[in-house]
Amino acid sequence: MIPLRDNVPSRTTPVVNYLLILFSSLIFFLQTNDPDGRLTFMFGMIPARISQPDKPVVIENRELVRTAFSVQEVTTRLEVPPSAFSPWLTALTCILLHGNLMHLVGNMWFLYIFGDNVEDRLGHVGYLLFYIACGVLASLSHYGIDPASTVPTIGASGAIAGVMGAYLYLYPHANVISLVPILFFLQIMVIPAPVFLGLWFALQLLQGSFSVGAAEVAGVAWWAHIGGFVAGFVLAWLLGRVGRTLPRVSVIRPDTAQRFGRMRSPWE
Repeated sequence: MIPLRDNVPSRTTPVVNYLLILFSSLIFFLQTNDPDGRLTFMFGMIPARISQPDKPVVIENRELVRTAFSVQEVTTRLEVPPSAFSPWLTALTCILLHGNLMHLVGNMWFLYIFGDNVEDRLGHVGYLLFYIACGVLASLSHYGIDPASTVPTIGASGAIAGVMGAYLYLYPHANVISLVPILFFLQIMVIPAPVFLGLWFALQLLQGSFSVGAAEVAGVAWWAHIGGFVAGFVLAWLLGRVGRTLPRVSVIRPDTAQRFGRMRSPWE
């Protein structure tokens, strides 16, 4: 399911959300001019560097090399220098980096879809602090699952998962206009936000369960997604309980899918 937009308008311009997207894109541009990956090793979170700060971190890279008569596995080892600052700070700095263009685009698109409405309810400063808190808690969730991992963890996915968790609490009756592949066709469908976000979270939980004990080869920090989503939902709930969220939008714009003659969601 690819979200196209939701049906909840923002009352204010999501300045912070736009700045987060812009800043993440600028950082990625710097990464493209860093072929040696120094930014990743310096600012990415390496769990083993946190759990064993006095020991050098050695990253092993295994790849298959074809020879004239066979295919052999070749292992290269890279010793990562100590961090220039406290390794605990990389739990925050890692959310600024991305692995490739698709990683960046996917994250920023989800942030664009869901972040503006969360900022609308938390306010600009509150939203920025919330985003940072979710990013750090997501990183720590990943660290807690495999503190001995030597794989650098990067990406804003955990922080954005927190935004999605907050959206689920703040807008339980919203709909998400989504592009859904059905066999060989693409359909625009109206999906209730709890269904869309619930399925997304269930997928993360399923993949995360399979990745336990195999974090070195998983390639995706599933537990950062899970931890970030739970943190975002709980933080939004706590803020709502103490009255630190702005009132909901009272007017919901019509669904794109309805204008095309498709069935309106019964959740409205």
